[in-house]
Amino acid sequence: MAIPKNITKEHLLNAILKIDEEGVPNDGDSQYYDVDYNGKKYPPKLIVSFANLFANGEILDRKLFAGGMDTECFKLLEQNGFTIKTKSANINMAYFEEIKKFLIQSETNELGISNYLKNFQGFTVKVSFGKGNVARIPWIAFLKDTQTVQDGIYPVYLLYKDKKILVLSYGLSETNQPITHWNLPNPKSIKKYFEENMLGSPERYGNSLVYKVYKTDSALNEKEIDEDLNSILETYREILLHNPIQRPTPMTIPSVMSDHNSHDQFIHQTFAVIAKKSGFSISSNICLRFIGSLLTKPFVVLTGLSGSGKTKLAQAFAMWICENKTQYCIVPVGADWTNREPLLGFPNALKEYEYVKPDNKVLDLIIEANKNSDRPYFLILDEMNLSHVERYFADFLSVMESKNNLSLHAGEKDWNGVPSEIGFPKNLFIIGTVNIDETTYMFSPKVLDRANVIEFRVTEEEMKSYLESNMPVNLENLERLGASMAKSFIEIAKDNNHSTIDFVELNNSLMKFFSELKKTGAEFGYRSASEIHRFAAVINKIESSWTISDIIDASIMQKLLPKVHGSRRKLEPVLKTLGTLCLQDGQRFEDLLMPKTEIDFSDTTKIKYPVSLEKILRMYDNLISNGFTSYAEA
Repeated sequence: MAIPKNITKEHLLNAILKIDEEGVPNDGDSQYYDVDYNGKKYPPKLIVSFANLFANGEILDRKLFAGGMDTECFKLLEQNGFTIKTKSANINMAYFEEIKKFLIQSETNELGISNYLKNFQGFTVKVSFGKGNVARIPWIAFLKDTQTVQDGIYPVYLLYKDKKILVLSYGLSETNQPITHWNLPNPKSIKKYFEENMLGSPERYGNSLVYKVYKTDSALNEKEIDEDLNSILETYREILLHNPIQRPTPMTIPSVMSDHNSHDQFIHQTFAVIAKKSGFSISSNICLRFIGSLLTKPFVVLTGLSGSGKTKLAQAFAMWICENKTQYCIVPVGADWTNREPLLGFPNALKEYEYVKPDNKVLDLIIEANKNSDRPYFLILDEMNLSHVERYFADFLSVMESKNNLSLHAGEKDWNGVPSEIGFPKNLFIIGTVNIDETTYMFSPKVLDRANVIEFRVTEEEMKSYLESNMPVNLENLERLGASMAKSFIEIAKDNNHSTIDFVELNNSLMKFFSELKKTGAEFGYRSASEIHRFAAVINKIESSWTISDIIDASIMQKLLPKVHGSRRKLEPVLKTLGTLCLQDGQRFEDLLMPKTEIDFSDTTKIKYPVSLEKILRMYDNLISNGFTSYAEA
């Protein structure tokens, strides 16, 4: 609760007179700080509480506002000339009361953090209950110097609510690999602690190190909490004192690339940073969705404006993560492709035991991928829809699902190095690029159902940045720089045991969209639902900052909306309902359709799924203008 703004110094002085006359109530004394006035000491929160009686006619409930450095309470007193001092008996400034408040709030849906100390013993304190949505693991971090929660080390309380434990941890940033190290003699990770205590796998922060674990379903010991925190903070001070921070120069490649165990959180981030240094800039959102989609299922379709960087993205990532050029193949799709022969070749009908391979080396790529299961291979089909995809790509679509082999010839032995059949390897990733115009064909639901579809658009800011930049694109500078991450990339792609965060909210959202899409015949099946769950789990593993709402938003955009197409009569009410589902409760899609309405897609108080909402609005505008709309044409 905010402290009323009309409290003046006169009100505060009257509060002190009241305390002088009546004394300090039994529950009104302060634990850590005193206001020093005319040689006497007064509880700061009690002064403000009583001051409200003279300003607004009632005593302010002290439970509704916080005391401590950088709080509204202390700022009010200091701005009016009062001196606040630490009680001599509490020179270490105990933190127990903050922990109690933190645990109480964690049982609610309240995300506000203004009532928490911003500084403690010279450390910056960061508190988080989530952004936009309630976090499953709230935290309190203590930071010093240039350390941040995105890039550094820091003591941190991590509350695993479902396990009823509070972990005081030697924290390690997840967004970037820390340059400073804890240098502990026998460190134990949170992941290891969970394993030893049969708690499953931690949803996040598994690499951070355990200092102490407290059971939250029993009373906490105030002395133990304060002594433990003081101890870890002292360790932190010593480490930062004796290990000066040396930041890399702007062109330094992050050291994370040499550590396979730390790659999960850095693949997409490292690629985006290095790609930009090579002149190829890609938004972090698209980069994460692209790599997350590849790890979810090895078939991704990139669609959108011609010349917006779709093929460049696929090529850049393949060049970056592969050890050599034999691991990727860029194939322009021909308008005359009517069967699989341009991709897989064919048995020579005129010469026995001979197999004719395609000149584009696609078959060689698949054979090599089967031989080297720990290395990624990429087949990039450029302008994939110049021909009917279902005709030349049907066998690939089938074996992706059935896990059967591709039959090549009827022989029992290899024909000039080509086996009679070949499997679809899990380390083979297929990326198709799509342009929509009068020369191309639309994808069928069969194709869309088996892929994640990522739309490319160019914003005004991106175009302006491009025009102002004099840096040429040189993809050769990317070659092999991410090869050390290839092993981790393959391991994530093959791992079927990733955990999904907040599956209840995910399932509820999917059911709402299913009900609406069914009205147009565009509802999704079990395959799509399963792949959305896997996408959520993969993103949860590789990007800890994404909320469940971010994941749902991307899933709607990539898996559900691509199949939506039809006439105004069929789609207008459905698009309105889908748009409403992308808004927070109480918001109306119709309000966004008003002329000259400016929409702030970053406003999480009104918009739940901004990426999907923006797409639905474009599809709706196209529907009204042309009487028909589709994902590809919007």
